[in-house]
Amino acid sequence: MSRRIKLAAAHYAPVLMDVAATIAKACAIVEQAAQAGASLVVFPEVFVPGFPYWINCYPPIVQAGINRRYQDASVEIPGPEIAAVQAAARQAGVAVVLGVSERTVAGRTCYNSCVVIDTDGRLAGVHRKLQPTYAERMLWGQGDGSTLKVFATGVGRVGTLACWEHTMNLARHALVLQGAEIHAALWPSLSTLAGFSTIVDSQIEAMMKNHALTGQCFVVAASSPVSAQMLELMERELGPQQFMTAGGGWSAIIHPFTAYCAGPHTGAHEQLLTAEVDLDEIKDVKMWVDSAGHYARPEVLQLVLDVTPRHALVRTGPDTVQPPAAAGGDEAGDD
Repeated sequence: MSRRIKLAAAHYAPVLMDVAATIAKACAIVEQAAQAGASLVVFPEVFVPGFPYWINCYPPIVQAGINRRYQDASVEIPGPEIAAVQAAARQAGVAVVLGVSERTVAGRTCYNSCVVIDTDGRLAGVHRKLQPTYAERMLWGQGDGSTLKVFATGVGRVGTLACWEHTMNLARHALVLQGAEIHAALWPSLSTLAGFSTIVDSQIEAMMKNHALTGQCFVVAASSPVSAQMLELMERELGPQQFMTAGGGWSAIIHPFTAYCAGPHTGAHEQLLTAEVDLDEIKDVKMWVDSAGHYARPEVLQLVLDVTPRHALVRTGPDTVQPPAAAGGDEAGDD
């Protein structure tokens, strides 16, 4: 029986540091995806409150003030901002993967997180980026194995990673072994960053096609271009810079046998990429190569995944109180 659905990648820029405006824009894009007949829409990395491009453009010491404000602009899960997107998803009947900077409840540590919302508005779960890249470590903490999971949704089994987390082959394979059918890949725009203009898009393309084939899954890659508003905010807050320009981004939808279903789309023009796919075609690919089955050699190679939530406080003794579950850790929707 055919499992035809329409997937969407949101190649849009947020309103950097304006959470309310960006949440409103995200909800409007969810509605646009529904009008286009999509069942799932994937947003770029930390779409809320936007990617902090200044971390690569200015000395760390001058960033303290804006980094503090970035913490303030990060969102808690659960919280009113995510609840608004959940309501939009429920009304539209569209599943959503939304990149956010997540601030811990009653804390200040932030995580580069991917929020998975089901078609009924249920919070299916949250993945926290395992390893922030380079200057990102000034803003975000490390995720742990408890959020490296595939989420069961009304459109299929969804896995998600952010940006260069895709270079972590074992992290990708952990999702493959959990049976991901759709992979949401969340990216910022790096192709307008000095020294990266000729290499980043080809890197992303290589990683996305590799994951589609080695994971036998459909890949939805969404990236946000750099807008004039982002550049103006950076220069207003931190002074002139010469390392980034507007535009960039790389978004596409890719078949498990690596053909493009939509895109790739690059540049400043905002666009919702859509493609109708048949999830049953994964079976055709897995007939040839099934990385979670007949093409695995577990007696030779095995992956060990530690799913223990890591907390600074661990209580022991007869009155043990378990620490709160990771954000979005409702196991009811997970396998």
